[in-house]
Amino acid sequence: MSKLVTFAELKEHRTKDKLWILIHEKVYDVTKFIDEHPGGDEVILAEAARDATEAFEDVGHSDEARALLKDMLVGDFEKTDELKTKGPSTSFSNSTAVNNAVQQGSNAMYFVPLAVLGAYFAWRYYSSGSI
Repeated sequence: MSKLVTFAELKEHRTKDKLWILIHEKVYDVTKFIDEHPGGDEVILAEAARDATEAFEDVGHSDEARALLKDMLVGDFEKTDELKTKGPSTSFSNSTAVNNAVQQGSNAMYFVPLAVLGAYFAWRYYSSGSI
């Protein structure tokens, strides 16, 4: 039998040290994974204590990412009026800090790989003796 997670329990787990997220009416403990998340911890923190289904699906996570969720499952979410699983969060959707964190995470997601790629090609160019 699966654990039934309330909105109050979900709200208690919204920090980097204790982080649960809600995806497709299931609650996952992503605390141990947060530092390994390719998009950065800000992206996951922005979805804490709210329905992260739309954000999860919009990114287009791989089958491997979806498989990781199985080991993080806490339980099913108890639907309440406090958090409608289809709509935006009343707790965080208008928060400037959250929006800034998402924007910073999104920028880093593009800048870091491009910088690494540029450094690699510069290294190849200079180490091949083309100078």
